[in-house]
Amino acid sequence: MRSFLVVWFGQVISLIGSGLTTFAMAVWIFERTGQATPFALAALSGTLPRILISPVAGVLADRINRRRVMILADTGSALATLAALFLLRGGELQVWHIYAISAAGAIFNGLQEPAYAASISLLVPKAELGRANGLVQLSQAMELLVSPILAGALFGSLGLQGIIRIDLLTFLFAVATLVAVRIPDPGRPSEETGQRRSMWSDATFGWRYLRARPGLIRLLLYFALVNYLLNGAGVLAGPLVLSFATPATLGVVETVMGFGMLVGSIAASAWRGPSRKIDVILGAIALAGAGLAVAGLQASPVVIGAGLFLLLFAVPPASAASQAIFQSKVEPAVQGRVFSIRSMIARSMTPLAFLTAGPVADRLFEPMMQNPQTGVLAALSGIVGSGAGRGIGLMFVLAGGLLVLVTGVALRDPRIRRIEEELPDVLPAEPAQATAGRRVPEAAV
Repeated sequence: MRSFLVVWFGQVISLIGSGLTTFAMAVWIFERTGQATPFALAALSGTLPRILISPVAGVLADRINRRRVMILADTGSALATLAALFLLRGGELQVWHIYAISAAGAIFNGLQEPAYAASISLLVPKAELGRANGLVQLSQAMELLVSPILAGALFGSLGLQGIIRIDLLTFLFAVATLVAVRIPDPGRPSEETGQRRSMWSDATFGWRYLRARPGLIRLLLYFALVNYLLNGAGVLAGPLVLSFATPATLGVVETVMGFGMLVGSIAASAWRGPSRKIDVILGAIALAGAGLAVAGLQASPVVIGAGLFLLLFAVPPASAASQAIFQSKVEPAVQGRVFSIRSMIARSMTPLAFLTAGPVADRLFEPMMQNPQTGVLAALSGIVGSGAGRGIGLMFVLAGGLLVLVTGVALRDPRIRRIEEELPDVLPAEPAQATAGRRVPEAAV
């Protein structure tokens, strides 16, 4: 796994640097607006372009050498961040510039994601895919833990400009690690050899590939619903805590969340798990639903922290097992196109969750739970309490319960339950060798 670990370490450093800038820009926005709406718009601008670019990103990952795609993506992200630095130094940076920069960064992240995911199966033995994907989850946990603490410590002395400069250095480090390794060319499937394919045909290939495999497509539709329930409630974690506690308490809760993801990522990367990875996915998501429900039960930072720790602990094993299934069931030569459509389907409901969660909480659940005295509302208030924030708490409980219920339905679906038996593995026991300094033929454009 040496080549993979080199690439992974470079991406960890880059992720932490990007997290520094994200945190510092959020503070910068708040200092100038004092409003919550710009945060939601920034989150949307950092999410929607990534979903929309997915089909094109998958085509590039399969047509061009994947290492080149990742270098291009890191370079593009660095240029977007550099633009923010120039605007800031000139005193011209505006909030809408942050939205545009976030959108540009999301596009380049979207270009990189399928190339990175599709490269793992070329660098790592099939038996180690679970651990490798656990390390990818660990990198995200490290960003969640390290970046806010480090950015908070540096922001007062260096300001936004200094933090952006650090971020640019981390981009250079990530590119250097990519230059130091070679990622093998997966070649082309025999049925595509010698064919001239249009961009549209390649962009829709992933959808056709998944539709021909009912187990994979049904699993992705299940993930889309899971992401809607998790993100629709999760985006309200801040208001849930701030409804009764201070920002400092929210910071402690977020740190606990980060530790939950860190512990889950370490477990996923250190343990290969059972032979049936679908059991890990469904069990972990059910556990995440239970954690989400626990977080909504009481207006207590201890209870909320415990529930969110459980939720974030469960996410890395589920994500790593899911990634391992797709990497072992999809031919390496088409993984870029298939993984991009996979990402688009699984995340398709996330923007909707961001757009609907706030209005549903403000206009329905929060007023409903202010002073419930009779009937069903009174019974619900006996579970989650009443007053400020308890409508959001009820949303957490309902979303967690629905998550467990939906997982039970998925478990009863034979195409999902037997996905590993019905679809053959396409990977050899060992990947092609990829060592520094070796010239590897690159895929033709």
